[in-house]
Amino acid sequence: MNTAKKAPVGQASIPTQNPATGSSISFSADHLANQFLIAMPGMVDPNFSGSVIYLFEHTERGAMGLVVNRPTEVDLATLFDKIELKLEIAPLLDQPVYFGGPVQIERGFVLHEPSSEVLYSSSLAVPGGLTMTTSKDVLEAVAAGNGPGKFLMTLGYAGWSAGQLEEEIALNGWINVPLSQQQMIDIIFDTPSSLRYERTMGHLGFDPSHLSGEAGHA
Repeated sequence: MNTAKKAPVGQASIPTQNPATGSSISFSADHLANQFLIAMPGMVDPNFSGSVIYLFEHTERGAMGLVVNRPTEVDLATLFDKIELKLEIAPLLDQPVYFGGPVQIERGFVLHEPSSEVLYSSSLAVPGGLTMTTSKDVLEAVAAGNGPGKFLMTLGYAGWSAGQLEEEIALNGWINVPLSQQQMIDIIFDTPSSLRYERTMGHLGFDPSHLSGEAGHA
């Protein structure tokens, strides 16, 4: 697979302004957005081999998503300390930070349950799906104990330029998996990271061991 290229952030979505809070939220549900991508056995790029990606944006300009099954050795306690936030909620201290993809690996992305009541200053809400927030206020809310009930923190994201993802899918590098919002929440937040690939594939009725390793070379 070619190294994932940076998709133009924000250009492929439609920003709307919330008059009450001034929060800028982008909505996009084009094409394969709000679906999982599963790396096929032929995926040789180490960044994506064996990965499950939640795709939150896909338009004619490109695509963006987050790898949701690659925990790193960094935990939330360490990350919050680096950004000078004090996290004292015991169940969260050891929660891992995930590798979200090879683009902008110094930048944090928080994938979380949607909420119509709590808005953050920079979020992308996928209709019928999840919300991705990049502003620090979501982490401040987590530290204060009133953040999203279920969330996954990543560093970096996966990005594709115009037509790149379509080409990789055509070459059998990826298979897309459309699921309900609740099924996605169950996989991302309630399933151990080591089982998310198998669980996602299971919704298609496939046994990953039966897929050909020669299928693709995206």
